[in-house]
Amino acid sequence: MKQDPLHIGDLLEPGISSMGYELVGVEFQTGGKGGGLLRIYIDSEKGISADDCQKVSYQVSGVLDVEDPIPGHYTLEVSSPGLDRMLFRPQDFERFAGSLIKVRTAYPIEGRRKFKGRLTGMQGDNVVFEQDDMEISLPFDQIEQARLVPEY
Repeated sequence: MKQDPLHIGDLLEPGISSMGYELVGVEFQTGGKGGGLLRIYIDSEKGISADDCQKVSYQVSGVLDVEDPIPGHYTLEVSSPGLDRMLFRPQDFERFAGSLIKVRTAYPIEGRRKFKGRLTGMQGDNVVFEQDDMEISLPFDQIEQARLVPEY
């Protein structure tokens, strides 16, 4: 997955963990005139409040100012993963096995890029899920984005 091409998560994870939060994932989107958007998703057993996001944002801003991993201007956003949380790491696909997911691949696989099904987990380097009574296996490194689908 290409969510953290600058490996910013590796830089920020120790500080975020020391504050008692889990770094769920990092996204960086390049933008137009205003620069890019760096979005950091955090979680905790108690959930995430706006105050939690503000505390982590303050901590992360200091590290980013010192280390300067992103050239130019960008906006920093710290957020909870939400009900439609993105799945970033192989362990996320194991943790949420049994959940409904939507997946978009970087390139067409068997003529399509979008999939939706019930997550089974990981088999080696592949994400496995059931779609229309068929088992689908997609290479983890070909997944551009994967999200949980909230079920009410």
